[in-house]
Amino acid sequence: MALNFCNNNSLSAITAIPSGISGGGLNLISTQTASSSSSLSFTTGIDSTYKEYVFKFYNIHPATDDTSFQFNLSIDSGSNYNVTKTTTSFRAIHNESGSTTQLSYITGNDLAQGTGYQILAIPVGSDADQTASGYLHLFEPSSTTFVKHFISNCNNYSSSNYSVNDYIAGYANTTSAINAVDFKMSSGNIDSGVIKLYGVS
Repeated sequence: MALNFCNNNSLSAITAIPSGISGGGLNLISTQTASSSSSLSFTTGIDSTYKEYVFKFYNIHPATDDTSFQFNLSIDSGSNYNVTKTTTSFRAIHNESGSTTQLSYITGNDLAQGTGYQILAIPVGSDADQTASGYLHLFEPSSTTFVKHFISNCNNYSSSNYSVNDYIAGYANTTSAINAVDFKMSSGNIDSGVIKLYGVS
């Protein structure tokens, strides 16, 4: 197998990547914008085309104060969102006054073979300037051999004026293909915000 090299002398001088090298990229599949929405569901575009899918969340603003942003998975195109999951969760926090910091495992955010919605960010505030943003990676959802792994990182401006950074990871314990994903708040609507779905090539 031949190796391809960039022939420039320095990194700053590189002007093109040789045609034999494929650089991975994000391919936008769909965008959903919340407007007092009970949930945002992606029921198409998740298939065997890509081995990795990325959801990006932009300024998710809840209608209800101090609530969590969460997700669940479906194997029946969104008829049911109840896939069994085992997950792990830890969090870093820092308040505006600089008086409180913490890094800890959050047992209340994890699941042990649970079918409920998995928390991605909590506690998200509902003040006019408070939101959550982040991402969720879902790996090879169309596999019918292996469980489906996922990782997420979200930062939110909390109801008590903290920066809260939530790290979530786990697996959907099913060998059926995942073909739909639903996002919602634990209480009330998603007042505003954008979620984009990408396939990773």
